[in-house]
Amino acid sequence: MTTIEGNLQGLRERIARACAQAGREVEEVSLLAVSKTFGPDAVRQAQAAGQRSFGENYVQEGVEKILALRESAALQGDLIEWHCIGPVQSNKTRLVATHFDWMQSVDRLKIAQRLSEQRPEDMPPLQVCLQVNVDGGLTKSGVAPNALLPLAEAVAALPRLRLRGLMCIPEPAEGFEAQQALFLQARGLFERLNDDGFALDTLSMGMSDDLEAAVAAGSTMVRVGRAVFGGRPGKVTSPA
Repeated sequence: MTTIEGNLQGLRERIARACAQAGREVEEVSLLAVSKTFGPDAVRQAQAAGQRSFGENYVQEGVEKILALRESAALQGDLIEWHCIGPVQSNKTRLVATHFDWMQSVDRLKIAQRLSEQRPEDMPPLQVCLQVNVDGGLTKSGVAPNALLPLAEAVAALPRLRLRGLMCIPEPAEGFEAQQALFLQARGLFERLNDDGFALDTLSMGMSDDLEAAVAAGSTMVRVGRAVFGGRPGKVTSPA
């Protein structure tokens, strides 16, 4: 058993325990393996261990990995689902629109409009989450809660996109209860949008240090890197 395979097994058991403690079915929570700064070989190891969804923070690095792995995945008949989970500048939206399956960090209408315009017509709609800044952190990306509804309405109306839910990255909090309280704010916003008729199904929140609190608060997708791949080796760059 490789280290990554063992890490994934342990992490799945951890998610199962968190679901049991929250009275939820384990099938309600999916795992997004955050592979930023790890090369294609690490993704292949995780894929061999049954992991199918991977998250990338750096667009260019993610595209290089997608291209490197696409042919081998297609030959195996075992396609990988790629999520962009980091902030994206306007000059990188075309790369996201043409290579990724999901974009989880939309917090401005301008970015969503560019993604919609640049998504190729022969590809399925780009799956989108809105990133919400639940705790008002000044250095955090994300739309403010009081601006979420108009952004959701505008994004949901765009062609070539499908609005799936919300994503959040709250500031680190000490202790389970404090962590859960922040995640419950995101869940409240999620439920409010569904009450308004959006039919969202994805609440992406929780990472290596706080996934139990996120699961207890209703997360449907946890984004985990360190607990899968280990300590980060540094940003992957292409050979000159």
